[in-house]
Amino acid sequence: MTASGTTMLLGVAAEAALAVPGVNGLQPRLAHCLAAAAAPTRTDTMPHRMPPEAGIRADRAPAGSGWRIEVRCVLAEDHRALDTAKNVHDRVRTAVTSHLATHGVAEPVTVTVTVTRIAARAATV
Repeated sequence: MTASGTTMLLGVAAEAALAVPGVNGLQPRLAHCLAAAAAPTRTDTMPHRMPPEAGIRADRAPAGSGWRIEVRCVLAEDHRALDTAKNVHDRVRTAVTSHLATHGVAEPVTVTVTVTRIAARAATV
């Protein structure tokens, strides 16, 4: 799979994870945060938003024996973290496996879900 194929894989995984009830967002990895901080200052007033794919990492497993996907989630406090993380795991694995199959690739997919924080509900006025 090419670099553009890996980018599409990141998007598929991010979309699947964000569709899970109880997922507030995806937490970018440190490398993405550092790269954004080191980027030249923007001249516009719009804040720079990190793409959801920044919270996903996809690499080939050793010896090319499939894919390893890491998902870093921010969860809502009103959902059970364990159930939400399992749901993210299952949905991302299914979505990535299906995406690979549509491109003629039948390889195993291993998904790791890391809960980076639990977000409090916004206060209502």
